[in-house]
Amino acid sequence: MVFGTIRFPHPQHGSITSSSYMDAVNLYLGAMWGKVCGVLVHVSLYGTTCAYVITSATSIRAILKSNCYHKEGHEAPCKYGDSVYMLVFGLVQVIMSFIPDLHNMVLLSIVAAIMSFTYSSIGLGLGITKVIENGRIMGSVGGVPASNFANKLWLIFQSLGDIAFAYPYTVILLEIQDTLESPPPENKTMKKASMIAILITTFFYLCCASFGYAAFGNQTPGNLLTGFGFYEPYWLIDFANACIVLHLVGGYQIYSQPIYSAADRWCSRKYPNSGFVNNFYQMKLPLLPAFQLNVLRICFRTTYVISTTGIAIMFPYFNQVLGVLGAFGFWPLTIYFPVEMYFVQNKIEAWSRKWIVLRTFSLVCFLVTVMSLVGSLEGIISEKLS
Repeated sequence: MVFGTIRFPHPQHGSITSSSYMDAVNLYLGAMWGKVCGVLVHVSLYGTTCAYVITSATSIRAILKSNCYHKEGHEAPCKYGDSVYMLVFGLVQVIMSFIPDLHNMVLLSIVAAIMSFTYSSIGLGLGITKVIENGRIMGSVGGVPASNFANKLWLIFQSLGDIAFAYPYTVILLEIQDTLESPPPENKTMKKASMIAILITTFFYLCCASFGYAAFGNQTPGNLLTGFGFYEPYWLIDFANACIVLHLVGGYQIYSQPIYSAADRWCSRKYPNSGFVNNFYQMKLPLLPAFQLNVLRICFRTTYVISTTGIAIMFPYFNQVLGVLGAFGFWPLTIYFPVEMYFVQNKIEAWSRKWIVLRTFSLVCFLVTVMSLVGSLEGIISEKLS
């Protein structure tokens, strides 16, 4: 029984293996594109962890506001800042960053998945309940109105970026596959798991979005569980937001670990004789199993968490940040590189029907990416200047 990797040239029987997105692009498309992919992947992962810091603080603040509204009334001026809660989340992540790598994150991943399923179910249930309570479907086919056509376009472009961010796991899919054991072939296991995950998440995305808009119409908040469309039952809102925070604790680590591993590998190659880089020290704390510490990991990972927390404090704009991140990584990482690797792996001839269809698909997605990036950047600038 062995851990899985990405195989080349055949996905099951290839003799050359890789364990990351960047390595796969390097194998199929060459070293230059591998370096470009590496930059895009790491920027995307870094941005995702920044977004998780923002979201965690928003959920912690939502718990406090929910309790405040319950005690003081829905019109009470329940105001809470974000920065303190981002710092608290960052402190937790500094501690969690002592987890060595993705292979040691099984329990954390399971907890994060359960939390995600829980808060999504609560959000969907509250949306359905609100629609029934209203006795009618709110909103319109045209969506949220804007003061002029240009502002409407900005909102549409920003929403495209939010949608593009809906499946950010694609940039770490190969790293996750590398943790699988075979037999059966790891690519078959990952394909089956991906299909199940996509179907479940798409179901919740569509249902939560549809019932959320049907419940609140043009007043629908950007985040159903933190924007306070729902006030009661307050304890359920609190529980859902606590689930979000726990999910983000695990999610932050899952998206950070590829960067941590890349830094470890690069430093080991660059400084093979450095004790700072390569020495590990055994530690034992009361009630905890023994673990190993490395000075480089402590310094680099702590600095990484501090930087993501600082960026989040500077730009705490939930929807706009998600839009920029989704737009930045969507076309190159989700569309372009996979399509190009598919051409090479399956030897697709130029100007064949499949080649034309996939090229057209890639071009359309590129235009969507450009529009969503422009719209989301405009949203951040507007928020920053307002």
